[in-house]
Amino acid sequence: MKSDFAVIVPLANESSDFHPFVSSLTEVLDGLGTGTIYFIVDKVSRDNTLELCMTLSRSDVRFITVWAPENKNVVDAYLRGYREALNNGHQIIIEMDAGLSHDPKALPMFLRVLNEGNECAFGSRFINGGSICDSTWKRSFLSKFGTILSNVLLGTKLYDMTSGYQGFHAHIVNRFVDYKLLSKAHFYQTELRYLLRKSRYAEIPIHYRAPSPSVSQKAIKNSFQVLLHYFFLRLRFKTPVV
Repeated sequence: MKSDFAVIVPLANESSDFHPFVSSLTEVLDGLGTGTIYFIVDKVSRDNTLELCMTLSRSDVRFITVWAPENKNVVDAYLRGYREALNNGHQIIIEMDAGLSHDPKALPMFLRVLNEGNECAFGSRFINGGSICDSTWKRSFLSKFGTILSNVLLGTKLYDMTSGYQGFHAHIVNRFVDYKLLSKAHFYQTELRYLLRKSRYAEIPIHYRAPSPSVSQKAIKNSFQVLLHYFFLRLRFKTPVV
């Protein structure tokens, strides 16, 4: 539990929830006595989120702000965070969403699972102890349906294929950080679960609070394109593994 770890957090337009989120993160870091947070901010953010992050970084060295104007989508933001953490030698790297969508209090559980012989730890809303709150029935249905459809088409066996709270050992991150992922939005987490299905992993119950009532049509379209791409590869007995 005492090994140094990193948490990567893409942020955009998070000024309203910034201080409660940071307060919760700080409490967890204080309790663990270790950990570094990487805030990844890009041009999508139109409010003062960048300024808030930079101010925090100047007062607390555990919070590092990464300005990434070159990012084209949220996947670029996650991958930029992973590269920063790898470059700084972190052996365990966890990704989470901001705005208290993901509860920082779950971080010790991720660390425990990753220190018990697992290479990957995947957050799950659909196992005992997990939940979704403040979400419309349509969004909840989309998450559950996405998991069922992905497991059927890709042959995976996870209870939650669409959650974004996840963690890895550095050698696993090195395997996928430069892989040409097809996803341009949050389906990339499903893509990763598929590509890493042969690794040693465990699912962790998480509580998820949906920050918005819907998912963009563009993101849904990309999700189906990626899903069908890997499904047809599977039909041809071509199953990529990173």
